Amino acid sequence: MLIGEFTHTLDTKRRVALPAKFRKELGKNIVITHGFDKCLFVYPAAAWRNVLGKLSTLSMGKRESRGLNRFLLGGAVETDVDSLGRVLVPEFLKSFAGLKTRVSVIGVNDRVEIWDERTWRTYKESIDRKADALAEELGKIGVL
Repeated sequence: MLIGEFTHTLDTKRRVALPAKFRKELGKNIVITHGFDKCLFVYPAAAWRNVLGKLSTLSMGKRESRGLNRFLLGGAVETDVDSLGRVLVPEFLKSFAGLKTRVSVIGVNDRVEIWDERTWRTYKESIDRKADALAEELGKIGVL
């Protein structure tokens, strides 16, 4: 399980060190792709195969299904984690997520998210303000 929040630096070569806590679970082969809310999703190979399986069940006759497939798969890059635990973020993904020098690396169960530090802080503050309302809604459907 990938959980926690860490702040790291994106170096001038567009490499970011993944937290040591995440490296074992992520493994050496990962997939980086567009994420929602202007972040990047980072999946270990096995979790990515699960995502692919779910995406393959979507109807290609529906515009939303085609769009989601294009968004996630068209922006996906298979890459390796180097011996120092760093991953190279392609320029087009760096630009998509608006990554600057400081990034937040967030564990979200089966994936890691990479956010620009300022964007993450703003998003997190927004979610913090409505956490009680979110809990109430999830309680109604039996999640909490």
